[in-house]
This record gives sequence, structure tokens and C-alpha cells, in this order.
Amino acid sequence: MLRPRETRELRLFSHELSITPTATVTWAHDVAGNAIATVVFDGPTDHLMIESRASVELTAPAWPVFAIAASAARFPFVYDIDEWLDLGALTVPQYSDVDGRFSQWVERFVMARPTDTLSLLKDISNGVFTQISYQSRDDEGTQSPIETLDRGCGSCRDFAVLLAEAARHLRLGARIVSGYLSNPETSLAGSAGSGSTHAWVEIFIPGAGWIAFDPTNRSVGSGNLIPLAVARNIAQVTPVAGTFLGSNVDLLSMEVLVRVENASAENDPLLA
Repeated sequence: MLRPRETRELRLFSHELSITPTATVTWAHDVAGNAIATVVFDGPTDHLMIESRASVELTAPAWPVFAIAASAARFPFVYDIDEWLDLGALTVPQYSDVDGRFSQWVERFVMARPTDTLSLLKDISNGVFTQISYQSRDDEGTQSPIETLDRGCGSCRDFAVLLAEAARHLRLGARIVSGYLSNPETSLAGSAGSGSTHAWVEIFIPGAGWIAFDPTNRSVGSGNLIPLAVARNIAQVTPVAGTFLGSNVDLLSMEVLVRVENASAENDPLLA
């Protein structure tokens, strides 16, 4: 899942996928409309290199204004029947909360009923940012929301899972987004350079549609965010996944590099 996902705020001019060693690549769209490349290799190799180069235009404003429908401006609200049916599992909590601890944590942000919907979601996202310490983590997998609360730290994917689960406990439709964080000024959390792989959340609010929340950087809206794929579960948006055959003495290592360059007269916008 390496092809940028076009939105009203992101225009994709070109995308090129280069793979070493040689391989057959086929493209398809999954149930969420994500572009999926399936790769079949011609023979064995001792290394794998995948290079994804994209030219994009990101027009998301730094301070967005959302045209939320009057019916959804105050929480709680009810989706109409078509929205409810289509959102389906995106409104259902994904993790067990037997003792209700997670529900209690979410409810602390609901100061009154009714209350302003967007302000409530911003408060929860800000709560993730202020209560959980960001910690880059290379370990495979993602922490459950309770694990993240108990540990008090997590990576961007842990933050995203925590916020999405909170929204679903409020019966709101939420999906996980995998993509890139464009960070040309190197001032954002979760990135050590001009760009990095990243995860965040989109929550569906009638009128405004899908609104991006990045709890890692305490931001709302799609500024600095380049989506690749969306899904119900974080495991469904792994950028690169697969299997290999080898011996138990093979030395395995992996390096990921994301580079963002601004457009100029001599240089097209590049994300590699």
C-alpha cells in the first residue's frame, strides 16, 4: 500500500513503483478503495528494495473550517439510516473492555450532553497527546488502547488506535489511516527528517465528511498528512507485508527512508 490516496485536498500527479529484484506487479482496489500492489518475484534473492516515488499537490489548509451539518453539530447525534448502514463496523469498538475502564476514560471528556461535537473530538485527541508520551517503537504490532493507557506511552499507530477506539465508544464512525507525515521544517513528532511513515485517524461527521485527527501532533485536518490507505483495523493498512523462505541463519534487517522535497521550476514535487 504505497500509492498515495487522492482526496479533495491531495492531487496525485504521478506515481512510480520500482522493485529490485525483478518482479511481476498487479494492481487492484480493496473493499475500502485502497490501491493494492501484489508482487510476485521471478526467483530467489538475498535482498529486497522497494522504491515508491510520487508527485503530489497537498492543498489542505493549516486552519481548516468544517461545514458540519446542523443535525450533527451537537453530540450525541444519530447518523441517518444510510450512513449508519454504510459505516457499519467502523462504529463498533474493536477491543474488549470487560471492566469498563476504557469507557470511563472516554466519558471523562464528555462534560455535558449535549455538547459541541467537534470540540469534544478535539478534547479527546488533545487528551491522547497530553496524557500519553510519544515513543518511537520498531516492535511489530500495535498496543491495545488499555495497554497504551496503562503504559502511558506509545507510537503514532498506538495513538491512532486509541483515538479511533474512543470515537467508536461514542458510536461514531472512525477509520485508521496509514500514510506519510510531510515535515519539511522537521518540527513534528514522529519524524526525524523531512518525512516519515505515519498513522492517524479519520472520523465521519455528517456535512463535513471524514475529518483527519492526528493525536501525535495535536492537529486537526489534513495539513502535512499524505494518506496511503484507510481501514477499520490498523493491521489492514500495513504499507508492506509478505512472506519469505530462507534458513534460520539468514540475517534480516530493514531500513525505511521517507524523503519529501518541495516543488520548484527544476524539480517536481517528490515523495520517495
